[in-house]
Amino acid sequence: MKTIQVRRSAAVFALAVIFAIGCLLGIFALAWVGHPPLSGGNLVPVFVASASGTGGNTSNSPMGFAAILKPALPAVVRITSSRMVKVPQMPFFNDPFFRQFFGGQFPSAPKQQREWGLGSGVIVSPDGYILTNNHVVEKATDIKVQLADKREFSGKVIGTDPQTDIAVVKIADTGLPTITFGDSSKLQVGDYAFAIGNPFGVGETATMGIISATGRNGLAIEDYEDFIQTDAAINPGNSGGALLNARGELIGINTAILSGGSGGNQGIGFAIPINMAKHVMDEILKHGKVVRGYIGVGIQEVTPDLAKAFNVPPEKGALVGSVEPNNPGSKAGLERGDVITELDGQAISGPNDLRLRVGAMTPGTTVHLKVLRNGESRDVSLVLGEAPTGKGAGESVSGAEQNSPMRGVEVGQLTPDIRQQLGLKSDVKGVVVTGVPDTSPAADAGLQRGDVIEQVNREPVNSVADYERLIRQAGKQSIVLLVNRGGNTTFIVVEPE
Repeated sequence: MKTIQVRRSAAVFALAVIFAIGCLLGIFALAWVGHPPLSGGNLVPVFVASASGTGGNTSNSPMGFAAILKPALPAVVRITSSRMVKVPQMPFFNDPFFRQFFGGQFPSAPKQQREWGLGSGVIVSPDGYILTNNHVVEKATDIKVQLADKREFSGKVIGTDPQTDIAVVKIADTGLPTITFGDSSKLQVGDYAFAIGNPFGVGETATMGIISATGRNGLAIEDYEDFIQTDAAINPGNSGGALLNARGELIGINTAILSGGSGGNQGIGFAIPINMAKHVMDEILKHGKVVRGYIGVGIQEVTPDLAKAFNVPPEKGALVGSVEPNNPGSKAGLERGDVITELDGQAISGPNDLRLRVGAMTPGTTVHLKVLRNGESRDVSLVLGEAPTGKGAGESVSGAEQNSPMRGVEVGQLTPDIRQQLGLKSDVKGVVVTGVPDTSPAADAGLQRGDVIEQVNREPVNSVADYERLIRQAGKQSIVLLVNRGGNTTFIVVEPE
């Protein structure tokens, strides 16, 4: 029994010691709460989220992009425009046979009505200069500009450039908020993008996305296309608004969307790069219009088939399809079939690249071209001329507004060389079709590159100017073309979409 008692006493003593050590360890642990842990003598910085209920939103870790957008929002404005437009008249309203059934007692249809437009703009100088789209203010007789603080001003159009869809508007105020210009040439696919505007008139709205692509062209939206593509939501009313980068800098002017027929955002929006928009604005403020360089040749893409035929690398450079007489290109010795591969030592990626770069140059500038002719390289120097209204680096022009059935169709002057190349008689007059977008109404009607348009709506076409005038007169209505193809003439009706 004694032995048992001793063992019990020892067990009780051991338990007491263990209890005491546990208490000491607990007190020691409580004293170290909030201290950095020890690990082999090395201090490892561990950051623990605060339990204050802020969700970790401190001044050093913002929840969103408010700091980027807040300075820019006051510089984006709402633009409302109006104009008087003609109302199509029903011919039977004035037909005596029709009127006799009503005893002549019905009111005449109005000949004009007021049409309203809604868009956005960006204040770019404290003294009231605003960048927007040409189509927002085109032909407007009254322009109202509403600031973010709800103040409203009358706007005056300083100048427009339909070929890039840029316009400059002025309001009479000073000390206005502005946005810092960025550099659109440095954009990369995947960069953040923020769009600010007035979609559907609901009020100033900001959306976010990324840069989906750069250098988009061939969309038949404008004559000069170098669009930034973004999936930041852009909707009707956003036209003329701001596209920003992650630093809150202005990198583009929102201008168009692909809506898939829905009329709303489908994640494919386009903005004019701010570098192009600024150049256009500077030209408007300096000259009252955009003065562009001009070579005087028709240019086209070097397709694989054409590359094989002309013995040149495929999909590089710009193929000269026509040379306008008495212009810089012809005077410098450029010929049909030449492929322009370099401009002032810089490679030419395609016809749009050449068109943009030459168009941004000052008339009178001497440029140096590298040209491939029959597989051989040669250097050509020429002095740029000034592009006639509605024409760019090449002679091909569109002459049609966005809503015209002939939108996107490019034509050039029918020269003796081209007439001979097409196998036409010397008395054939008109303009030669140099480009037809695959998805255009004209392509659906059967118009092809190389066709010669002799008439528009039964009116003769003797020059590019005649063609442009007649297409503008036709507006949105169906257009009847008399087309000469290989010496045979046929009528083509181009219907509006």
